[in-house]
Amino acid sequence: MLTALAGGVGGSKLLTGLRHVMHPETGAVVVNTADDEKFYGLHVSPDIDTIIYQMAGIGDEAKGWGIKDDTFNALEMLSRLGLETWFKIGDRDFATHLYRTMRLNEGASLTQVTSELAEKLGVSWRILPMSDDPVKTIVETEIGPLPFQTYFVKYRYS
Repeated sequence: MLTALAGGVGGSKLLTGLRHVMHPETGAVVVNTADDEKFYGLHVSPDIDTIIYQMAGIGDEAKGWGIKDDTFNALEMLSRLGLETWFKIGDRDFATHLYRTMRLNEGASLTQVTSELAEKLGVSWRILPMSDDPVKTIVETEIGPLPFQTYFVKYRYS
């Protein structure tokens, strides 16, 4: 049994390679959840989703995140309605976040929901969030403390 610790884009690339050389039932991944955020009222787990999408063979390898050939109609409408849309969520990606949020609101744990998503998308590796409890990466900046996604995506710091 191999257990990997992984974040988002970099971790998904490593795991994409490993899945080709390892028997699926021998792999488990503990994935970062400290970058999880609420966007549009939905629980978004960017690192978990990136790992699942890549392991399922539906990830957008060119961007390193999201679902390949996804559309952004919902995001365009949210922009027309006056909402900030700096965090790019595709339409099929929105469905993942809707499902996760609904299941969490029903009382399922993040571990349970992650397992369900992986199974429904055909991922045979065991995908585990690092915690079922909220954990946050906060970056201290010259404009004050920022959640990681705001720091990295909205303001494009690196």
